[in-house]
Amino acid sequence: MMGKLILVRHGQTTANVAKILDTSPPGAELTELGHQQADAYAQTWIGRPPAVLVSSVALRAKQTAGYIERATGVPLVVTEGIQETFAGDLEDRDDADAHREFTDIFSRWHAGDLAATVPGGDSGHSVLDRYVPVLEGLRAQYLSDETAGDVVVVSHGAAIRLVAAVLAGVEGTFAADNHLDNTHTVELLPLPDGGWSCARWGTFLPPFEGKGSNKADNPIS
Repeated sequence: MMGKLILVRHGQTTANVAKILDTSPPGAELTELGHQQADAYAQTWIGRPPAVLVSSVALRAKQTAGYIERATGVPLVVTEGIQETFAGDLEDRDDADAHREFTDIFSRWHAGDLAATVPGGDSGHSVLDRYVPVLEGLRAQYLSDETAGDVVVVSHGAAIRLVAAVLAGVEGTFAADNHLDNTHTVELLPLPDGGWSCARWGTFLPPFEGKGSNKADNPIS
């Protein structure tokens, strides 16, 4: 059976609790609950180690992936390019206006306006331009035949949701408003034509159309 690309959101961080827009590495560390979440998720991999384990350069992603590394014995590979969408001028803010502005840009990306840019930060295009080549490289190396194992990538909620929706053609209204909780996953299956299909989005299974509130949420909380 063909392996899957499993995109994992990191465990809860101190910035998540404080509602701080924390997107620039190294970033905040895991809370006590975040460590518990990461450990619990790692236990699901015991006895079925992935083909490769990758994390972003952010501290929270490396800490989360470290639990999987210890549970499976698969060495962690820390990779540039798969970090969170950069909040730019909104970085380190916790006020409602900043969250509203970031969420609005995020919603516009999922509506197809990938040129929309967070002031001083990422556009949808810039996130995809740095993130997708990493995934395609992992696909070429580890998901090229039916004997391949799963590829686990520990990353960040907003980036995962945008990239997965674009790659797998997931409806934007679903992707924009269906939050990815800490240590929840989006799972993508490689297709023979070079594309991807989405096999899981957090607690949702396909089909995804018509599910959710059709109102963009704050992807970083």
